[in-house]
Amino acid sequence: MKQPGPDHPITLTPEPRRIRVLVAGVAVADTRNAVRLQEASYPAVFYIPRADIRADHFGPSARTSHCPYKGDARYFDLVIDGTRRPDAVWSYEAPYPAVAKIQGHVAFYPDRVDAIEVLDGS
Repeated sequence: MKQPGPDHPITLTPEPRRIRVLVAGVAVADTRNAVRLQEASYPAVFYIPRADIRADHFGPSARTSHCPYKGDARYFDLVIDGTRRPDAVWSYEAPYPAVAKIQGHVAFYPDRVDAIEVLDGS
């Protein structure tokens, strides 16, 4: 386990705006309780509470990965009307202490969904 630091900073902040994720015209996630994770120079990622996803569209994937800063990730496929988006979603089931706020949340690959909308005041 590596700790975030000046050479690899990770910040987690509550996201006050509404975040909605769309696939084939279906909102598979819609929340006002996302956590924004900014890691080093990578693009920010929104982690969405499981309570705010449409779990009926999520199917387990065989893919897993490991991040030395966050822990072990598992992946999910999205299935909408018979169309499968493989490995479109990931989750850290037992994240390392430095990123514990993302436990119970999922994140989406922007290129595997149709849109990740950031909505002000709606």
